[in-house]
Amino acid sequence: MKPSTLSESGPQSSTAIEDIIRTRRTINFFKSEPPPRELIVEGIDLARWAPNHHLTEPWHFYLLSAETIARVIEINTDIVSKARGAKAGAIKHKRWSTIPGWLVVTCERSDDPVRQQEDYAACCCAVHTLSLFLWSRGVGVKWTTGDVTRDPRFYDAVWVDPERESVVALLWYGYPAEIPVTVRKPVEQILVDV
Repeated sequence: MKPSTLSESGPQSSTAIEDIIRTRRTINFFKSEPPPRELIVEGIDLARWAPNHHLTEPWHFYLLSAETIARVIEINTDIVSKARGAKAGAIKHKRWSTIPGWLVVTCERSDDPVRQQEDYAACCCAVHTLSLFLWSRGVGVKWTTGDVTRDPRFYDAVWVDPERESVVALLWYGYPAEIPVTVRKPVEQILVDV
């Protein structure tokens, strides 16, 4: 992939970013080795440059420790066990215990519904920017918003005040053990000239 360059007339043609966008996939299965913390911090540093209306910078990033991860796994196991039985809870517990990296992204709450929507969109842009950066470095991400992220115990576990912030994403990250193949609709099916 050739890097993009800037000139006085703006960005020059490059396929590097196109390749990263087209090849990025949601990763469900990871190798056990966690990526270095410095790489995640580098990605967060880049994510803060995502577009955000009125430069509100509404995002917060929480890197989870092993102790916090264990607590989140226990909360989710309880949720799944109550909804689908102990066996399903045990399966989920085992699966979640293999995830090498965990990051929570939140959005500051606003009493203004328009600003809240704009800030949520900005946080989604930040998550996607982070995901693309990590993919460019060989690290895959799964963005989840399952029941656990809405449980009050989750907010307690990650030290987030639900009155001030809402969870946008629980991100699992790591080196992919497998990369899914997917397709998208042709552009003609989603583009409307009006």
